[in-house]
Formats: sequence, structure tokens, C-alpha cells
Amino acid sequence: MTVRKTTLAAVAALTIALPAYAETPQEKGYAIAERNDLTDAGFSTSTVELTMTLADPSGRTTTRELRIDTREKEGEGNGDRSVTVFYSPPDVEGTALLTHSRILESDDQWLYLPALRRTKRISSANKSGPFVGSEFSFEDIAGAELGKYSYTYLETVMDGDLELDRVECIPAYERSGYSKIHCYFDTDVFQARKFEFYDRGGQHLKTLILDDYRQYDDAYWRAHRQTMTNHITGKTTVLEFNAFEFGVDLDERDFEPDALERL
Repeated sequence: MTVRKTTLAAVAALTIALPAYAETPQEKGYAIAERNDLTDAGFSTSTVELTMTLADPSGRTTTRELRIDTREKEGEGNGDRSVTVFYSPPDVEGTALLTHSRILESDDQWLYLPALRRTKRISSANKSGPFVGSEFSFEDIAGAELGKYSYTYLETVMDGDLELDRVECIPAYERSGYSKIHCYFDTDVFQARKFEFYDRGGQHLKTLILDDYRQYDDAYWRAHRQTMTNHITGKTTVLEFNAFEFGVDLDERDFEPDALERL
């Protein structure tokens, strides 16, 4: 065999042995988050009734009943629109939150307070505050749109029977209450299973666990239980969802601030 043939054979063997393309941790992290985002594309509209249970460290609980209507995002730079309306108990009955999610701009949010009979806009400086006394902030309610974060893949871990990709998500928008969020996506159906929230000082503030996933129309996955734990206060908030309905007829006018009092 000539020297040229030996060299070509060695190069060919090396090419086969090496991967065609090596992702950076940032590229891999984004690909994982994008894969999750794509599993939800095309649902159009949805509505769901749910129960919110607040618990303090001593075990005392408060239960609330509410409904969330959602319209899927339309156009670049926009996220989903949602309306959350409380039905009970009497101290929060009629309270409603309208959210217009944005990507790199601050989300637009309006809160209707029936006791005051007025709608107030939530300023960007207050979005890290608690939503109606729960462990969810206004920022959490707005949802995690793909373009709102930068992503870095950290590792793949096991959590019981679940294999999870852990991705560090850094808010790319101003005035987030979080310095980073560690996001865990399962490698089977690509759904988010856990979020670990770190405050602006880098302290692990809260953890959100999503479970009891169910699939609708062989397409859309939804967690039917979400548990948010505040590691500083010891308080928890649990959301338990009834069945979701998709493709429902939702009036676009109901997703405007002036409709909150009527809703």
C-alpha cells in the first residue's frame, strides 16, 4: 500500500469515528428547550378549571377554585394570552388576571380587584411579587416562552424512572426576579418536570414540580398537578387541574383589559 492510500484510509477511519457535528452546551440547551416548545405548537385555544391549595408550614390550608382560558401566541415577539378568573372563596371571588406574554419585553399584566371595582396594571417592578398570596409570582403565571431565556445544557440525570436533561435558563428580559432557573426536561416525551428558581442573589428560592401528565388528541401534554415550594418560608401552593378542553371558542375581546370586570 502506498503512503497516499494509507493516509486516505486513516482519514476515512477518523471521519467515521468522529461525530459529524459537536454541539456546544448552549446549542444543546436551546435544542432541548425548543423541542419542548414544539410539542405544544398548534393548540390554538384551551380552557381548564382547577383548584389552588395554599399550605403554610404548620399544615393549615386554604383552597380556591379558578379557571384559566388561553389563546396561543400569534406573531413574532408575542407569547400566549391568558385570563385567570377566581370563583371561590368569597374573599377572592371575581378576581381576574389578564396576561399578554412577551418575549424580550416585559409581559403585560392586568389585575381586576372586585372589592375596588377596578383594573390595575402590574408594573414590571412588581412581577416578582406573589400572585394572590400564593407561592407563584406574577412572573411565573406569565409562562416560559422559548425566546425569553438563554440556555445551557448542564447534565442528564435520573429522577426515579425518569431520565431528565438539566438545562440552565437565564432570563433575557429585564427585571426578572430570578438570576437563573434550572429546568429539567424528560428525554421521553420532552416535557418539563421540574424548575428550580434562584433569586437575584443566587439563593435557591423555590422549586416547582410538575406531574400527572396526560396527553390530549395524541398531541398536547399537560401536567395535572403542579407543586410550588418556597424554601425560604416553607409554604407550598398546589394546583390540581381538571380535564383541559382544546379548540374552544374564546372571544378575542375577552383577552383585553376592559373585559376583566365583565368576566
